Amino acid sequence: MECRIRRRLRHELSNLAFFPSVQILPRWRSTSTRHFRLVCNQQDRSGSQDDKPRSQPQRSSPGNLISEEDWLVRSRIRRSPDIAANTKIVVCGGGSFGTAMANLLARNGYPVSLLVRKPWVRDEINLEHRNPKYLSEYLLPHNLTATVDREEAFRDAKLCVHAIPVQATREFLLSIRDTFPDRLPILCTSKGLEISSLSLMCELLPRMLGTDRKYAYLSGPSFAAEIIQGLPTAVVVASSDRIFANSLADMFSSASFKVFTSTDTVGLEVAGAIKNVIAIAAGMSDGLGLGTNSMAALVTRGCSEMRRIAIAQGASPVTLAGLSGVGDTFLTCFGPLSRNRTVGVRLGKGEKLEDILSTSRQIAEGVATAKALVRWLGDEEEDSSIAIRASLKYPILYGVAAILDGKMTPREGLNMLLAMPPRPED
Repeated sequence: MECRIRRRLRHELSNLAFFPSVQILPRWRSTSTRHFRLVCNQQDRSGSQDDKPRSQPQRSSPGNLISEEDWLVRSRIRRSPDIAANTKIVVCGGGSFGTAMANLLARNGYPVSLLVRKPWVRDEINLEHRNPKYLSEYLLPHNLTATVDREEAFRDAKLCVHAIPVQATREFLLSIRDTFPDRLPILCTSKGLEISSLSLMCELLPRMLGTDRKYAYLSGPSFAAEIIQGLPTAVVVASSDRIFANSLADMFSSASFKVFTSTDTVGLEVAGAIKNVIAIAAGMSDGLGLGTNSMAALVTRGCSEMRRIAIAQGASPVTLAGLSGVGDTFLTCFGPLSRNRTVGVRLGKGEKLEDILSTSRQIAEGVATAKALVRWLGDEEEDSSIAIRASLKYPILYGVAAILDGKMTPREGLNMLLAMPPRPED
């Protein structure tokens, strides 16, 4: 009974913690019972002298932004403005998503250094508080500054948010490896499969920067343009270190940005990579004018292929049915702001891939991921029998790759799917 009451209390406190005018602070009156009090706005936040903590809280370190004991005691405590103001965060990548993440963190009270490539972009952000290349219509907070100097960006940073496109990550990491601080924790927002090594980001980052630091990965249905507008958004942060994931959830959470946590990094990464390929297929269906029936069927069967691959890699079905799986897939396949879906629509209307990519300002990760997936699942040049079996098991993913390689047209790819014999749904 006591355990049930405590669980219910934690649940109610978790809900209250998201009200902007309320803070929840722990008070200890005995060694066995927890009591909490609510503090609104400017009320006195100091406990009585009789309130003795059971033990001295551990200090936070760059790899543990909020100590384990602090989290065990506080459950869902709103971040302290004083702590936030002294916790510098560096965001690598001044694209749409990097800008949106930097804006979110800065509005949560953290000093943010946005690492960009172009000096004129840096100057525009620092002087006019706008990113001239991406999301330029939105004003950025004054505690968000841009720099092209890597040493300056990483100096005194407590967290690195990696928002560099997957295919450019290796070159970027090689360029910063000598200046990247030891043990600086990383949150990666990029999703995809690197062509050269066939590696997910959860494999590439530790290989390049070492395993002696904490890593986390963010995914979910989240268009950058909607995040920066403050529209309600929910995402997942996955890390093998649950306490680190909880710390990041507290850091990123706001009135309009909800963060869930997970330990399934593989499931999050595999789903995040494959959903971009499915979105290209969905876009081609729309570009061909096939209607919503066919698009829904295509996306559903694509999710089935994603599930088989992810579970074979050790992913949890819960992850695939959650925000980073089905949630992000639906957004990318049906959302009008989706870059990968847009590529598919234009392919379905008869445009050439080279023309589409040359006129696109932003990178559609699904194009490179589709080609890498074919090699990852079974390369015809290495073993034709494996490749044939894989193409039959994953016809949508292989079909998209074949269309992108110019081996067939979108219409021929559709005819190939329709010609497949009936089989049990899996």
